[in-house]
Amino acid sequence: MKRFPVVGVLCLSAVFGLSACSDDSSPAEEATEAAADLCTDLNALKADNAKLKALNPAVATKDQIKDAVDAVQDDWEDVKENASKLKDAEREAVQSAAENLKKGYEDLPGDTTGKDALTQLQPQIQSLDQATTAAASGLKC
Repeated sequence: MKRFPVVGVLCLSAVFGLSACSDDSSPAEEATEAAADLCTDLNALKADNAKLKALNPAVATKDQIKDAVDAVQDDWEDVKENASKLKDAEREAVQSAAENLKKGYEDLPGDTTGKDALTQLQPQIQSLDQATTAAASGLKC
């Protein structure tokens, strides 16, 4: 079977998981980590389902089938959990970016020109654009 993509994704997920131990991750980083975790879970689900499908009906025991079905069900639970985390993380990333834009505007001096305001708000505008784009696009596992 194709183990390399699953192992590669698991390794990437471990790297993301280690970086998640730090408390200073942004909402956008958390959304990225949740997407990576969900991709890992989907790949595990596909792999375990492929194992189940590959069982030879002529020689497979009921215990082997039960073990394979249980593995698929465990993977499905992980998919459901991380899909929920991804939705929450995407929402939080958009909310954070929108609030940062509002705060950035409110922090502008009263005599700021439109040109200077747009220049100073570019990082917040870009952040909000990235967060909304990420939330609107599908997973690319």
